[in-house]
Amino acid sequence: IDDYISRFSPEIQERLQGLRQTIHAAAPAATEKIAYGMPTFFLKGNLVHFAAFKQHIGFYPAPTSLEAFQQEISAYKHSKGAVQFPHNQPIPYDLVRRMTEYRVAENLKK
Repeated sequence: IDDYISRFSPEIQERLQGLRQTIHAAAPAATEKIAYGMPTFFLKGNLVHFAAFKQHIGFYPAPTSLEAFQQEISAYKHSKGAVQFPHNQPIPYDLVRRMTEYRVAENLKK
């Protein structure tokens, strides 16, 4: 994940590290890896993924998490499996934390 993050500008690296730290705090038992070409946290299966793009950072917490937080993600462009955090807006780290915690609870039920 360090190699992935190092490819971006310092501003984007800071946003990616903030996201990484938030996810790690919400899922301290999860391990890090690269899956589908993206930084991924793994705990009894893939937990969440994230990736940087030209205009946004994509956060991929699985469709169930997006459904559970549908009202809170409505301010962001999103799809069935992802939510986009534009570079010109702060990342909602509290929302990321809660969505990650939701995914941890789901995966621990497996």
